[in-house]
Amino acid sequence: MRDFNEFFAGGGMVRAGLGRDWTCQFANDFDHKKSRVYVDNWGEGELKIADVGSLQPLDLPARSSLTWASFPCQDLSLAGAGAGLKGDRSGTFWPFWNLMKALIQDDRGSELIILENVCGTLTSHDGKDFTMICSALQTAGYSVGAVIIDAVLFVPQSRPRLFIIAVHKDLEIPANLVAAGPLPLWHNKALTAAYLKLPATIQADWIWWNLPAPRTRRVTLSDIIEENPDTAWFTAEETKRLISMMSVINLKKLSKAKRMGRPIVGGVYKRTRKDEEGRKAQRAEIRFDNLAGCLRTPAGGSSRQIILVVNGPSVKARLISTRETARLMGLGESYRLPENYNEAYHLTGDGVVVPVVRHIAKYILEPILDCAQKTKTRTIAA
Repeated sequence: MRDFNEFFAGGGMVRAGLGRDWTCQFANDFDHKKSRVYVDNWGEGELKIADVGSLQPLDLPARSSLTWASFPCQDLSLAGAGAGLKGDRSGTFWPFWNLMKALIQDDRGSELIILENVCGTLTSHDGKDFTMICSALQTAGYSVGAVIIDAVLFVPQSRPRLFIIAVHKDLEIPANLVAAGPLPLWHNKALTAAYLKLPATIQADWIWWNLPAPRTRRVTLSDIIEENPDTAWFTAEETKRLISMMSVINLKKLSKAKRMGRPIVGGVYKRTRKDEEGRKAQRAEIRFDNLAGCLRTPAGGSSRQIILVVNGPSVKARLISTRETARLMGLGESYRLPENYNEAYHLTGDGVVVPVVRHIAKYILEPILDCAQKTKTRTIAA
């Protein structure tokens, strides 16, 4: 049986990644705009729109195989104010976890738990927040491990994320899913450093998850660009103003692209940087590696990604379209997006990349559950 509960569900990208072989028992989000998109794509049967802190154990159905929670990242992000798990947004982990503890006490805890968030979780409060999360899971009867997966392995978007994967200690973990130590592709220096700060009791029970490398990605940023986007091209004056915000280094990148003499697609973000005199100034930073920068939720306009198309001396610019953001998240063409641009951008920028979820499900979650089912079958037969 493969069933799951999804918290902080957004538009249901985890559900899309798990696929048809998984059954959603319960989904929750407090954002009404995102919830409308969830219902539009998945129906309203499983979704409960409410603050996670208001939920009670009776709101949830019977025990599920998996609980997935992509709790808010703002207070854990390196770009945030550093409030960590004490913050108003990322701190919603605690009411979620109180609900999990109540379910566990009621013998309805999930066999598997995944917590997804930004990599800043590892260093928040000098690693103390990461330790608290791992300690909470272990105390509740789970063995814990984690991986860092950059979505760039699957889609043309640079988007590293932390996935804490916990397995109830009653379950057998197939030996081939566990590595002897950190693997460079999945356990970077930040994760290894965070592990070394964990108490010895957690380290002793730690799982270095062993995932296979995915096939080489063939899709590039150029491949996902729409011929007829739903966003208008900037005027010549607006494009000129954008270029004027580039530093010398970025202007050299643009000049090189012009000299190529063929259409080149680049991604631009506006960022606040210090100028030569130490004053804060807004800069336009471009990349021509056929990858998009990490999609973020729009805030004041500065975090909306811009598409730049260079063809010899011709330079055209526009905001990335909503369908292009969906493609960068691995969503299918049939996925229904909000008509409002900002709502669609917020939905996708705040989501989980679909093929990353599928990779974790295929190579960790499903083998563990299949092993448990075989063990249960043998026990009944005996």
